[in-house]
Amino acid sequence: MLTVATANVNGIRAAFRRGMEAWIAARTPDVLLLQECRAPDDLVREHLDGWHVVHQACELKGRAGVAIASRLPLRAVRVGLGGYGPADVPEPPGDTGRWIEADVELPDGDLLTVVSTYIHSGTAGTPSMDAKYAYLDKVTARMTELAAAEHPALVAGDVNIAHRTVDIANWKGNLKNAGFLPEERAYVDRWLDELAWTDLGRAHGGEGPGPYTWWSWRGQSYTNDRGWRIDYQLANPVLAPRAVKVEVDRAPTYEARWSDHAPVVATYDL
Repeated sequence: MLTVATANVNGIRAAFRRGMEAWIAARTPDVLLLQECRAPDDLVREHLDGWHVVHQACELKGRAGVAIASRLPLRAVRVGLGGYGPADVPEPPGDTGRWIEADVELPDGDLLTVVSTYIHSGTAGTPSMDAKYAYLDKVTARMTELAAAEHPALVAGDVNIAHRTVDIANWKGNLKNAGFLPEERAYVDRWLDELAWTDLGRAHGGEGPGPYTWWSWRGQSYTNDRGWRIDYQLANPVLAPRAVKVEVDRAPTYEARWSDHAPVVATYDL
């Protein structure tokens, strides 16, 4: 059995101060996929001492940042999506710290490809949405390749898209807001329907509403469970049947949270 956890840590230093280290010790995941580390490489590695770690910081200081930490050896590592999209243009600074993948060597010698991704939030009606759609095109191109792979592959992280009405508490009030726009949700439709990825959170979490994975720090949204499900573990057709259990580790109280996101934890029979 292999346990993989994905979490937007909302700043790895702050998350460790708030109790993330104790959560890791209790949960004992084999692989951690982290987003919004918002720290330089040396500090990420310092917090994850004893793990095999790969990390891509954002070129914009204090923004984004994705990492993979594994108790098992990591083989080939691929950083970013600069080879995808029109004319194979390099990623601009705003696109760094958003995609990192590695091949995890399983005990039997087989490989599991894991991706940690942090997709833009965007703001409807602004250039930031154009940037988000351009990045989603790159993501879709890479996911098309991974969907057809003969080995198991996992794309996980903060996608910043609530797919269906059951994935957002106040869906009526967010129909024109980034994160729930029809154009964004259509990308998830394509991943699931055309490329045959499986949204494990929904497949193992019932028909909803929820379980949500993000709640604002402000107000009573956490206490009242008024959240969004925007953190995913997406499995390709080889991996999906091997998922045994998928859980959202929602903290018992607002005060016990170490991020504004909750980890999504999956157990695989590999």
